Amino acid sequence: MPTVRYSRYEPTLDDLDMADLMKMLQDRLLESGFNRNPWDPDPDYQQTLQDLYDAIAEALINNELVSDELVEAAMNSDDWMESELGQIVKDLAQRLEAQGYLKPQAGTDPSQDAAQGGVGPERDPGEVRFELTNKAIDFLGYRTLKDVLGGAGQSSIGAHETDHQSTGVVSEAESKPYEFGDTLNLDLSRTLQNAARRGVGEDGHFSLDYEDLEVVQSDYHSSAATVVMLDCSHSMILYGEDRFTPAKQVALALAHLIRTQYPGDTIRFILFHNSAEEVPLAHLAGAQVGPYHTNTREGLRLAQKLLRQQNKEMKQIVMITDGKPSAITLPGGRVYKNAYGLDPVVLGETLREVGNCRRQGIQINTFMLARDPELIAFVQRVSHMTRGKAYYTTPRTIGQYVLQDFQQRRTKMVN
Repeated sequence: MPTVRYSRYEPTLDDLDMADLMKMLQDRLLESGFNRNPWDPDPDYQQTLQDLYDAIAEALINNELVSDELVEAAMNSDDWMESELGQIVKDLAQRLEAQGYLKPQAGTDPSQDAAQGGVGPERDPGEVRFELTNKAIDFLGYRTLKDVLGGAGQSSIGAHETDHQSTGVVSEAESKPYEFGDTLNLDLSRTLQNAARRGVGEDGHFSLDYEDLEVVQSDYHSSAATVVMLDCSHSMILYGEDRFTPAKQVALALAHLIRTQYPGDTIRFILFHNSAEEVPLAHLAGAQVGPYHTNTREGLRLAQKLLRQQNKEMKQIVMITDGKPSAITLPGGRVYKNAYGLDPVVLGETLREVGNCRRQGIQINTFMLARDPELIAFVQRVSHMTRGKAYYTTPRTIGQYVLQDFQQRRTKMVN
């Protein structure tokens, strides 16, 4: 009788799924400057292909996906990128590009890209910049969302419920007599029952009248507009911890949650520092911290402008910060700065914008990454003025606070 011998399956790098590799790289891809020089960060810095190669090699070594012999040979070579490990890393980078996770930075020579295969091994890795694609951004958001909600033992809620009812498609309430303007989502059993009460006609058929019609009601789902304000002042990477990278991860997770669970909602992002600017979701992952003050007022002004463009019933600002306001933009465009204490001029102008938010029905929820007494006093005042909430959190727990708060607010109408 023939025998069959089995041996243990040993996976190879050819079997490595690029989604698994992206999971290993997510912290490095979202790096905000903390690992370079936190005392002198470059806000315009963009990661190079060499940074990507280094990150892939580090991931392979940390996850024991390459042998000690390959690592030792690479360390003993004059240029580790020319070793067998370097070739493996280059091949994986090409696979990431081929599967749509990254692309060379826009503006590079198209003929050179075509001739050398995008992020292929012939290009100078120290000069080539790369961009994460929408697929990569969405993946990173999904991973963060899954990690945060999985750790909290909760799942996402699928829509924003209110106390109102309408004649929508999803049946969640009792039927009612049809009125002009209702969605014709008929409750067939109740409609036929109403017609049957009058009995059949002379021809032996039911006669259906306007008064017999009943429609199914559903809970009315409102939509919301959210603006996330991310503090990218210098302090977000100082004091021994990186606060900005976790804040970006939460923003990406929130974007993924809204896209998949709340398709009627909108979300936009603002970076505030000496001034403030809107940053597209596609560029959020690469945003860097700079040597800036905290111009909260300018961020609030821009947030109100963005929210006015949205025809939504709920409007809110999610502000993630670790510092008190320390700058305002004067009418002439000059930036007035004072980092020592709560400057009365800065505080007064900032609170004036908070008052404008209150008058427009915009709630401000603030997530604080520091325990500065002056910051606490400022945030408590903002929360009181706009009926918002203030959360004392850390870079490790901010995701749970932000996402859970966002979902809890989907269960009630905020007036």
